[in-house]
Amino acid sequence: MSTLPADQRTRQRLADVTGTDTEAVSHGQITKSVYVYEAPVRIWHWVNAFAITVLCITGYFIGVPLPTMPGEASDHYVMGYVRFAHFAAGYIMAVGLLGRAYWALVGNHHARELFWVPLFQKAYWTEVFRMLLWYLFIIPRPNQYVGHNPLARLAMFSGYLMLSIFMIVTGFALYSEGAGAGSWQDWLFGWVIPLFGQSQDVHTWHRMGMWAMVIFVMLHVYVAIREDIMGRQSIVSTMISGHRTFKD
Repeated sequence: MSTLPADQRTRQRLADVTGTDTEAVSHGQITKSVYVYEAPVRIWHWVNAFAITVLCITGYFIGVPLPTMPGEASDHYVMGYVRFAHFAAGYIMAVGLLGRAYWALVGNHHARELFWVPLFQKAYWTEVFRMLLWYLFIIPRPNQYVGHNPLARLAMFSGYLMLSIFMIVTGFALYSEGAGAGSWQDWLFGWVIPLFGQSQDVHTWHRMGMWAMVIFVMLHVYVAIREDIMGRQSIVSTMISGHRTFKD
């Protein structure tokens, strides 16, 4: 039990609280936030993530169907539901990408980072190499970036955008076989199957693209969480709130 008089104990408690508040205010002053991702970009990101998840799961079972169901075939529609979910998610992904391209034209400059990379700038490649060293645990401290860091930007362009366009084109080409000759799917994407040789070749490349997308998603999630823990700015929370918070 403290031997200090009551008024001194009160002053001591006030001093402790004031000191704590002063430290909190000081920390708040050095923690800066920048509004980076607008609401349409954030909504697209999470809807697209859901669509890709559905596409990968259902696409796997389309290529490797479930075991034969017991009983009459007319009593079951399992693969029909799987295919419907796959096609619906494919439409969501395709329409979402068109909407994302539109927002790149009308949104802020961070919304355009997905669609182009400054390949001919030496400074850009210097930063790409530096971030690669950071991800390989070779350097102890990365630089700070408001939008995507240069390596992430390159990965999003090549590993997501180009791959997504490939998957949409080959996916609609395969869908055109069921839609039939003369359908808009056949009119826009029917040329893809003869280009690859035959339908089975398109199936094979489409499935390989699915596994490439799975690898990209795994790396994307790992890097985002790692950067949140070890990096100098927020990552996951930024795609929820839109604000990039800097730690120092």
